[in-house]
Amino acid sequence: MKNKAFFTILLGLLVSIVVQAQVSFGEAKKFNENWLFSLSDDSLGASVSYNDSKWRKLDLPHDWSVEGQLSPSLASCTGYLPGGIGWYRKHFQVTDKAARHYIYFEGAYNRSEVYLNGHLLGKRPNGYISFMYDMTPYLKEGDNVLAVRIDHSRYADSRWYTGSGIYRDVWMISAPDIHFAQWGIGWHATSLTDKQAVVAVDMEVEKHVKAAGALEVSAALYDAEGTLVAQGRKKVADKAEGIAKETISLKVKKPRRWNLDAPYLYTLKTELLCDGKRIDGSSTNVGLRTLKFDANKGFALNGEWMKVKGVCLHHDAGVLGAVVPPEVWERRLKNLKEIGVNAIRMSHNPQAPVLYDLCDRMGFLVMDEASDEWEFPKRKWIKGWNVGEPSYDGSFDFFEEWIERDVTDMVRRDRNHPCIFLWSIGNEVDYPNDPYSHPILDGTTINQPMFGGYKPDAPDAMRIGKIAKRLAACVRAVDTSRPVTGALAGVVMSNQTEYPQAVDVVGYNYTENRYDEDHATYPDRVIYGSETGVGIEAWHAVRDKEFIFGQFLWTGTDYLGESGRWPSRGLYTGLLDFGSFPKPRGYFRASLWSEKPVTYIGTYPKHDWVSMDAWDLWNYEPGQLIRVVCYTNAPQARLLLNGKEVGQMKPYDDKSGIIYWDIPYQDGELRAEGCDAAGKVLSSYVIKTSGRPYALRATVDKEVLSPDKATAHVTIEVVDEQGTIVKLGDNDVICQIEGPARLLGLEGSNNGDMSDYTDNHHRAFHGRLLAYIQTTGEKGEIRVKLTSPLLKGTEVVLKAVTYAGIGRHIINT
Repeated sequence: MKNKAFFTILLGLLVSIVVQAQVSFGEAKKFNENWLFSLSDDSLGASVSYNDSKWRKLDLPHDWSVEGQLSPSLASCTGYLPGGIGWYRKHFQVTDKAARHYIYFEGAYNRSEVYLNGHLLGKRPNGYISFMYDMTPYLKEGDNVLAVRIDHSRYADSRWYTGSGIYRDVWMISAPDIHFAQWGIGWHATSLTDKQAVVAVDMEVEKHVKAAGALEVSAALYDAEGTLVAQGRKKVADKAEGIAKETISLKVKKPRRWNLDAPYLYTLKTELLCDGKRIDGSSTNVGLRTLKFDANKGFALNGEWMKVKGVCLHHDAGVLGAVVPPEVWERRLKNLKEIGVNAIRMSHNPQAPVLYDLCDRMGFLVMDEASDEWEFPKRKWIKGWNVGEPSYDGSFDFFEEWIERDVTDMVRRDRNHPCIFLWSIGNEVDYPNDPYSHPILDGTTINQPMFGGYKPDAPDAMRIGKIAKRLAACVRAVDTSRPVTGALAGVVMSNQTEYPQAVDVVGYNYTENRYDEDHATYPDRVIYGSETGVGIEAWHAVRDKEFIFGQFLWTGTDYLGESGRWPSRGLYTGLLDFGSFPKPRGYFRASLWSEKPVTYIGTYPKHDWVSMDAWDLWNYEPGQLIRVVCYTNAPQARLLLNGKEVGQMKPYDDKSGIIYWDIPYQDGELRAEGCDAAGKVLSSYVIKTSGRPYALRATVDKEVLSPDKATAHVTIEVVDEQGTIVKLGDNDVICQIEGPARLLGLEGSNNGDMSDYTDNHHRAFHGRLLAYIQTTGEKGEIRVKLTSPLLKGTEVVLKAVTYAGIGRHIINT
């Protein structure tokens, strides 16, 4: 028990160090509390004297779109949720004596303008990029007013849900006049063997005044137990105003490697000294590993050739919108890892910094991605995915001015994460006729809608290669330790351009049929599935071809937007549902990818096909012929009903990945057993006939939480009198909370449920509902009461407590 508590506390320190790892300098404090908000536009909103007394009070992060009313009159690409223009204002005083103060935004969607005491600090149109402004010239004694205008009036500007507002954390950074530069600490291993690693630590010192004393930089590397393993110090010769760059090499004996099963992390502590006195410092995680990509053998991590089993992830969490607490990300990643996932693609933009830190600690490879759109807009569907006439709003209008800085900032912010193994400069920017075209499209087909053949009036596809070379150069100017990639949707067209040559590794989206042909035509090209469907054929194309190193499935979890016709919240392609529970296709993927024994059964009335989307339901009419499908990684499986074999032992079908039996329905317990060649049971799965809904049952993933906005997941199930889950249960559940916590949202995971995301009641789906409960800053007992008409209610009791010495910074995991 003590070890578990210690592990919890160590993970909790993530909150306190994550911003240091991001900005590389100064003393950081969250700046999230006591903001004012108005969902309206007023040209005087930046004025110090503006009367904001009637504005709504709230804490950040905040997404106003997810609070809006879902409506079929809105765009399907956004999940039928609104955008708009909003203003945020915060009154504050600066009480520390630091020479300089900065404001750092992890993300604000989008087209933000930030004002301090009426002065424009800057604009940042990209809603996913982190950015910082120096407030020092405009700060004053007494009351200061920070005002932020967010313009998401062009709300259908993305192919999926983005959210609106300051939806990630904001930080105040205090620093002296001479400090490390923003994202100015970087490291990479110049050599790594079992005997020794050499780590180059690159440091940038920013001087707003000429240094009056002798400047030095130091770097010290500590192992996971806190023991110093290497250190170095170097003089900074340049004392003039501006940026000075220095590099220190650290030699580490018998280094421990970061890998997916044991993601070992060192801690790098860097310091800036003036006349021997520390004036600035930073702490950064270091994970030592080698990456190798080969056109014939694929990918090797630490010299071991492997298959990348990846998924694409958008940044929302269903009813929570774009504001996703760290605990929600952690649970999602844990459930994906249980399925066998070992890699995450950030689709299709830089995501919240805490997500990368979790991937470092939990052992995932990450493909970081810059954008989904370049200089021209893509189709944004309004009436349903690929239905009717699209809209053409987007980010294209600020592409030329901002894209090189956006790509550079992505790499500078994220380069210290060992989880990142690929930098992607774009997704499907080469989609045929959306917008680029080329004569090769006449008489050619691809595995996606192509919107016709060659269109001479469309933008020339040859432009793609030129842009790709520019953006790849931006990446390499910051980091050469990882390859540059791009996710190509129209490989047949892009092969006529410089795009594949501009990147180091070429991603193919839904183009498995070209793997062999292009491997033969371009023998030096490293190829992988940057985006694929969940069908088994796409996996076999990876498994059976040594030169294809992996795939990224669309998608890891369900997400808002890219919706079908109303009612539809999303495209519903995830291995996990909106609440991050495995769907049947998640269990099917586990049978293909997991290293652990897996068996699952789902059912449906007999048809002529076998399905990877069969739910584990056992309630039908007596005698009805039911198809029972089994997903397993065992060599064979059999089926038992009430202890009697009703489905004989059958071998695993490698072509479909599914074993099935057709049996007449009978009430009781249905069990599938996955067995080895000798008949020994390796794993099993049981489903039971349920009675009518009788009661609610609730379980929680953690009973003790930090008071500081820690989030717990409460799983609510509809059960019968025997305690069996009623999979057909769709009862309306009401959640009421007593004590220092609030309800963030109720998630039913039903793609067709378009009810309010913000109220305290919701219908169960497949007999289940998830409640997100977050503490509100005070210690005490929390009672979560759950009721439903005609059912027996239940409650769970949580405690918000402070650990001595850790306090606000604990995240319970």
